[in-house]
Formats: sequence, C-alpha cells, structure tokens
Amino acid sequence: MATDAAEIWRHCFEEWPAEVDRRGVLITSFGDQIPFEAFATSSEMLLIERRSPDTVGARIVMVPYGNIQGLKIVDVVKLKDFQSLGFTTPPPRK
Repeated sequence: MATDAAEIWRHCFEEWPAEVDRRGVLITSFGDQIPFEAFATSSEMLLIERRSPDTVGARIVMVPYGNIQGLKIVDVVKLKDFQSLGFTTPPPRK
C-alpha cells in the first residue's frame, strides 16, 4: 500500500524524536527554504516558527504537509536518533 507524501511528512513531525531539537530548515514546493526553531502539528498543516522574521516580517509559517519537499537537520545528531521514524542503519561491511 502506497502512502502519500503528505502523510509521510505528517508522521515525521508528529513522531519527531525526543532526542532531536525541534529545529531545522524546511524545504517547500514553493521553492522556499525556511529555517525554523520550533514547530507544532495539526492533522493537515505544519506550523513553524522562524528563527528571525523574513523580508516581510513574518515569524510564523503554516505549510500544508503536501507542500513539504524536504527537511534539513542543522544540528549534529546520531542516525540512531531517527529510529523512531522507521529509519535503520545497515550493519557495517566486513
């Protein structure tokens, strides 16, 4: 069964690992890369708080999950911290 991208992103933010700070850079289908320091979730949209206002003074951005294209993590984290999202690391090669 295929899961749509919006559902995958909703799950990612709703199940965000406790070990990872809630900050990063959100990449949208609008071509924006939005640095954020905090976020909140709803069933349909992600609400992010920018680090600083953008050129029009906006600090809060609401993005439908379907418009999220990617996410950049800005902190040094361990890959194992993302196991709660379903990621696994392959065993080392011998």
